[in-house]
Amino acid sequence: MINIRLAARTLIRSPLVSGIAIASLALGIGANAAIFSMTEQMLLSKLPVRAPDELVALKAPGPQSGSNSCNQAGECDEVFSYQMFRDLEREQTVLTGLVAHRAFGGNIALRGQTPISGEGMMVSGSYFPTLGLNPALGRLLGPDDDQTIGAHPLAVLSYGYWSTQLGSDPAVLNQPIMVNGTDFTVVGVAPRGFHGTTLGSQPDVYVPLTMEGLLKQGTGRFENRRSFWIYLFGRLKPEVSVAQATTGLNTVYTRIINEVEAPLQKGMSDQTLQRFKEKSLVLTVSPQGQSSIDEEARIPLTLLLAVTGFVLLIACANIANLLLARAAGRSTEMAVRLSLGASRTRLVAQLLTESILLAIVGGLVGLLVARGTLLLMLAMFPAGVNEVLRAEIKPSVLLYTAILSLATGIVFGLFPALQSTRKDLITSIRSGAMHALGARAAMRFRSALVVTQLALSMALLVSAGLFVKSLVNVSKVDLGVQTDNVVTFAVSPELNGYSNQRNQILFNELRDALASEPGVTSVAMGLVPLMSGSNWGNSVYVQGFEADADTDRNSRYNEISAGYFSSLGVALRSGREFTEADALGAPQVAIVNETFTKKFGLGQNAVGAYISRGSRDTLNIQIVGVIPDVKYSEVKAEIPPVFYLPLKQDSTVGSLYFYVTTSLEPTALLRGVPGIVKGVDPTLPVEELKTLSKQVEENVFLDRFISSTAGTFALLATLLAAIGLYGVLAYSIAQRTREIGVRMALGADAASVRGMVMKQLGRLTLIGGGLGLMGAIALGKAAQSLLYGVTGLDPAVIALAAAILGVVSLLAGLVPALRAARIPPMQALRYE
Repeated sequence: MINIRLAARTLIRSPLVSGIAIASLALGIGANAAIFSMTEQMLLSKLPVRAPDELVALKAPGPQSGSNSCNQAGECDEVFSYQMFRDLEREQTVLTGLVAHRAFGGNIALRGQTPISGEGMMVSGSYFPTLGLNPALGRLLGPDDDQTIGAHPLAVLSYGYWSTQLGSDPAVLNQPIMVNGTDFTVVGVAPRGFHGTTLGSQPDVYVPLTMEGLLKQGTGRFENRRSFWIYLFGRLKPEVSVAQATTGLNTVYTRIINEVEAPLQKGMSDQTLQRFKEKSLVLTVSPQGQSSIDEEARIPLTLLLAVTGFVLLIACANIANLLLARAAGRSTEMAVRLSLGASRTRLVAQLLTESILLAIVGGLVGLLVARGTLLLMLAMFPAGVNEVLRAEIKPSVLLYTAILSLATGIVFGLFPALQSTRKDLITSIRSGAMHALGARAAMRFRSALVVTQLALSMALLVSAGLFVKSLVNVSKVDLGVQTDNVVTFAVSPELNGYSNQRNQILFNELRDALASEPGVTSVAMGLVPLMSGSNWGNSVYVQGFEADADTDRNSRYNEISAGYFSSLGVALRSGREFTEADALGAPQVAIVNETFTKKFGLGQNAVGAYISRGSRDTLNIQIVGVIPDVKYSEVKAEIPPVFYLPLKQDSTVGSLYFYVTTSLEPTALLRGVPGIVKGVDPTLPVEELKTLSKQVEENVFLDRFISSTAGTFALLATLLAAIGLYGVLAYSIAQRTREIGVRMALGADAASVRGMVMKQLGRLTLIGGGLGLMGAIALGKAAQSLLYGVTGLDPAVIALAAAILGVVSLLAGLVPALRAARIPPMQALRYE
């Protein structure tokens, strides 16, 4: 405690130095803690279940023939048919449980409440038992609740829904809850802190997988072995390794594939069928659950961790420089202590205690910086992400910050401590040599620190420049559609259990109600939302296009209302738009984009040609128009081939996206849409209400997030490096005051003195900038997949980064240079 008290008093006596050190560390540690917190939540946080490291996810890469449907739980090679799940569940011997699950969108209402638009999870009866969870109330679903298709209308509420929507009322047990128009009976509440097994999805309700037909209005996917739609995971049996489980499961899987499913495949070539027969399961340990988000976030978060690590290194270099400068001022104190018998070990421990105390205080302040940084970062994320990611400092983040602070205090306080307690210190002081503190070694060390700072700053400036230029390129992408003053939202009456006929009536009434609003100039509707990451595809046959079993015949598609393209500012290349006459009973028609005409060899003769979604012999859909290529699901992605069908020729549509164009400020329309929808149907929730411009921003939010974050950290790092450079130059001039006096007494003028300082400045900047450029090239290559329209080695970005670093260095060195030139020669000669 004596060392700590003394260290605290010493730091308090130097408030300026201590304040700068704490602020620098707080910024560096806070930035690191914020990014680590996000990384921990997205990539490292394990499910709050029993022994999460025993969980394994299943996927089966290889050819698939039929239909597949995947979501944020994983890629499309990770979905299985219901029949394959049941076969594996029944015959496998290496897992304590095999689980199937699938998220779904739901309109949920309890006790006559107005339905809310929420999310649900269909789960097999093995879901909760395999995870080893206990209910917060009632019971959870089990194997007996998942035996007969359509016969188990039971529901388990999430703890969040139960506590926020129902006030944690225990009387909900055995009460009816309506999910997508079907009555379920509440049997329990999931445990607190459990948010499902898919990052990015937080179910409000869990229902048996066998109820899928009622939730989705009888989609009939249970018997179809060529319908892939559910995700699987399991728990390893004790003493069974992943390799052993893979071998055991594939023994069953291979037999089913070859004996049962291979004969069902249609339209495959012999080569593709052989690859289908050779498919095998791949098992991956998944303690974090199943999600495609972790793969998407891994590279950006790793990059940002590296960036914030650089910022911390720069801040720590400043601390080392400050401690070295302070050590020079305490040389007499250290010499006296040594002469009075204090051991060097004790003095080093004392000085390290001071640096560690600085780091700990910096870390504590850094936690505040971390929370503020998290709040700012989450503000840039799309709506709904705050429900998944939280601006909270978990115990793991506290531990990370504590270790980081302690390591910072030790590593960057050790050299100054050793330097200021050297064995020759007493002799040097007695000799009256003012530079006896190992000035040369200390100066070399400080210069090395500044070079490191400048190098890291250069690397960060180039990286930030690449991301900013990439974002500029993204903002210039020609979307092909008008986004200004367009409000978009969705409604899903099918989730209220409405019939197809009632759905169509509601859509028409809502369209008319919106069109009658003041300022509204047009209303369009579409089945697939624009630039939202949603992709709907179908293989097609096209008149005149020769295709064998292995030919890629896939095209994206959408179903749209009459006037859709004119409403969004898209002028047709040829042909016509859909009209109200393109309805059920009328000849089937389609509109295609230019990429579609190129892929299928239609050229200028597309209008009038026929296509089919069925077979080669039934070319029954005539192309009546061609549009220019417009963005489909992603702003940055290449535009795929797309064909569009009239909404009025599909009587089964149960949910739609509306696009309402207004001549007024869209804010008023955004506020008015919920009331308009309520006037048409009070029980119908409004989904995904936003402007189309906002939708575009959310589609490229990762670019904006990385660019703004990397740019901010790069500027912060450059500022810290400039402070370090200023400190080194100022300290160097103080050490060379006598030398400068001699030079000026011998005839050197102010300009030559300034030149001497600027030469030192230029040398440090050139070395640091050159080293930083090599680091920037490496970072650019690592981040290439995140860049758009720019390479990792962009001359313009490098030149701009070098110019910024040069200007900042010049400003940092200008004051010391001017101060050196103003030193009176006689005063300098007397300087000790």
